[in-house]
Amino acid sequence: MTSRPELSAGEALVSLLEAYGVDTIFGIPGVHNIEMYRALPRSQIRHILTRHEQGAGFMADGYARASGRPGVCFTITGPGLTNILTPLGQAWSDSSNVLVVSSALDKKDSAQGRGRLHEMISQFNAAASVTATAMRAYTPKDMQDGVARAFAGFASARPRPAYLEIPLDLLSEPAGPGWKARNTAARPAHRGEDIASAIAMLKTARSPFIILGGGALDGGVAALAVAEALGAPILTTTAGKGAVPADHPLCWGYCLGNPAVQAMVQASDCVLAAGTELSETDFWTSDCLLENLIRIDIDPTSIGRPHAARLAILADAAPALAAIAAGVTGKTAPRQTAPSTEDHPLRATLRKVLAVIRDSLPPDTVIASDMTQIAYAANEIFPVSQPRTWLHPVGFGTLGFALPAAIGAKFAVGEKPVAALLGDYGFQYTCNELGTAVEHKLPMPILLWNNEALGQIHDGMVGAGIQPNAVNLMNPDFQVFARAYGASAERPADLKSLARCIGKALKADGPTIIEMTPRMVAG
Repeated sequence: MTSRPELSAGEALVSLLEAYGVDTIFGIPGVHNIEMYRALPRSQIRHILTRHEQGAGFMADGYARASGRPGVCFTITGPGLTNILTPLGQAWSDSSNVLVVSSALDKKDSAQGRGRLHEMISQFNAAASVTATAMRAYTPKDMQDGVARAFAGFASARPRPAYLEIPLDLLSEPAGPGWKARNTAARPAHRGEDIASAIAMLKTARSPFIILGGGALDGGVAALAVAEALGAPILTTTAGKGAVPADHPLCWGYCLGNPAVQAMVQASDCVLAAGTELSETDFWTSDCLLENLIRIDIDPTSIGRPHAARLAILADAAPALAAIAAGVTGKTAPRQTAPSTEDHPLRATLRKVLAVIRDSLPPDTVIASDMTQIAYAANEIFPVSQPRTWLHPVGFGTLGFALPAAIGAKFAVGEKPVAALLGDYGFQYTCNELGTAVEHKLPMPILLWNNEALGQIHDGMVGAGIQPNAVNLMNPDFQVFARAYGASAERPADLKSLARCIGKALKADGPTIIEMTPRMVAG
C-alpha cells in the first residue's frame, strides 16, 4: 500500500506490518507509544492486550514457534523494553522469529540525562544484546527499511528476534510515500557437490546417526527416509521433538543428555546433524564433542562450532535432507539399539503423570512447558509426533515461559488444542497472564505441578552437599487464585480424575488450572 499524505508514520507502520502478513500484535499501549495504536482499529490486525511486557514477548515467541510465522510486539521506552528483554533473550537462544517495535525518546533529546520519562543510557544497546537485528529509525524511510530488514531476515536467515526503535517525535511525523512490503530472499540453497559428498559418506557408514534440531522441524519426512535407508537411529534435540513420529522404531527422541547415548554418538563413524547447534543445553555437558559430522545449518556462524565438521553444508535443513533422501534409497534393518535406562523414584512418578496427560490430550495438541522438573522429564519421555507441538525454553532457560507462550500459540493455531505444563514456582512469574486467557475465553488446560518447592534446585543442593535452603515456598491457593480471575480450577485426587479434568478443560469456555500434586499419584 501507499500511505495517504495525512497519515502519521505511526499509522503507516501498522499498514506496513499488515502488508507483510502480520495478523496479530501483542503489547500494551502507553503514553510513549499511543501513536502506534491510532491505526489499529481500522486495520485487520488483532491486538492482544497483555498484563505485562514479559507476557507479550513470550506470547509472540509461542505464536512464532507454533505457527512458523513471526510474532510481533509493541512496547514502550524504558521499562517496557527492559521488561521484554528476557523473552527476547529466550527467542534469541532458541531461534524464534520475534519482532519488537518500541518507542524511544525524541531524536533531539535522547539519553542526554535531562530526566526524561523512561530515559535509559542506551535503550538500543540493551535490545541489541539479545537480538540478531537491531535498528533505530531517524526518518520514515528508516522505519520502512527497518521493517524490511526484519522480514528479510525472518524469510532467509536463522530464526532470531529483531528490534526496531522509533523516536516519539518520528511517530507523529507525516508518513510520506513508500510504505510497501518488499520482496524477500529465500533461504540459502545447498550445493549439489555437498549433497553428493554427504550421500557417499552416509552410504559407507557402519554406525550412522541422525540428529535433528529445531531447524529441521520441516524436514522430518526426508530425515525418516534417510534413516530407513541406512538403518540409522534418529535423535532429536528438545527443540526438534516432533520432527519425526515418536513411535517410529528408529526414533529415539530426545536422549542426548544420556551418557550412554553420548558415548554411542561419539563413537559413530558418521553423524548427520541438521538444524541444530549441538550446544551445551542439548547434551547438558560442555565436554561432549562429536566427530565424523555432516552438519547442515542455515547459520554460517554456528556451523563450525563447537564441533568440527568433516562436511559443512550451509543450507536450509529441509530441502537439503530431501536431496540426501533422493540419493539413499531402500531399507536397512536398524543398526543400533537404544540403551535402557532405569527410572529414579521421581522420574517414575512423573512418568505416570505424563502418561495420563499424553493419553488425555489429542495428538496435535501444542504444549508449552516451563523450566520445571515435570517438563525436564517430559523432554525425554513425553512422546511428541508432530512438529511445532512441543515448545520449551531451552537455551536461555527462563522461568515463566509456559503460560504466555501457550496463549500466543493458541492465537496462532486457532481451533487446534493448546495446553501449558508448568511448576508452582515458575507459574508465579507470569500468572497474571491468566487474565489474558480468561478475557479471550481460551479453552486451555494449565497443568500445574505443585510440589511446594523449587524441586530441581533442592535436589541440586543435596547432590552438591549443600544444606537445602531458600527452596521451600508458601504458595497461594491456586484454586482460589484461578477463580478470582474467572478461570476454572481443578485439583484431581488421582490419575483417573486427572484424565477427566483434562477432558473437561479442553471443552471449557476459558482456561482451567489443573493442580497436580505428588499425592495424586499415590491416590
